[in-house]
Amino acid sequence: MAVQQTIDTIIAQGMLPLYFNADEAVSTEVLRALYKAGVKAVEYTNRGAAAFSNFKKLVAVRDQEMQGLLLGIGTVKNLQDTKEYLEAGADFFVSPGFVPEIAAFAAEKEIFYAPGCMTPTEIIAAENAGVRFIKLFPGDMLGPKYLGTIKDIFPKLLFMPTGGVDATEESIEGWFKAGVCAVGMGSKLVSKQLMAAGDYTAIEQMTATVLNMIQSIKSK
Repeated sequence: MAVQQTIDTIIAQGMLPLYFNADEAVSTEVLRALYKAGVKAVEYTNRGAAAFSNFKKLVAVRDQEMQGLLLGIGTVKNLQDTKEYLEAGADFFVSPGFVPEIAAFAAEKEIFYAPGCMTPTEIIAAENAGVRFIKLFPGDMLGPKYLGTIKDIFPKLLFMPTGGVDATEESIEGWFKAGVCAVGMGSKLVSKQLMAAGDYTAIEQMTATVLNMIQSIKSK
């Protein structure tokens, strides 16, 4: 999947939903709910023993039911996992930190890679490795003010905070005013409680609400 196409898709929807559930059926139903809400790019996180087998199932379901949906893998921390997920059908990679080997591999394969960065030193290293899209992590510790302070140093980069972004207009608008191109949303959007209850309708409705909220914020 071309890097620019992935970037354009994430920017257009203004957020990147991310989640993991050990249960394959739950993972599948959450993906369906996100897709029904209008999501075109989803990050499934590599956070449990079942992640790889679940991901392969999600790819199969996506291919059958969800035309045009980009399905990426998050929390990749080494090159071996990255290669295995690419073979399994991953459209893009996201990691909690900057991994030079993954950056080089993604560049070679011309696949989108968003490394997690916290400091200017990490961001510079990522930029020098050819990365164009930075996952600002953890977002709740850094905050919009931090991004506003450093963003002018990196005029060619795109930023997306992940971690602690609330599903409220105040939280999301604060980040967009600081200059992000999108927000990463995990448990504040796809909560463990809703997944445990099997309330996929609530996940779909909240996701649709947030997508609409973001479009409204961006149009101001």
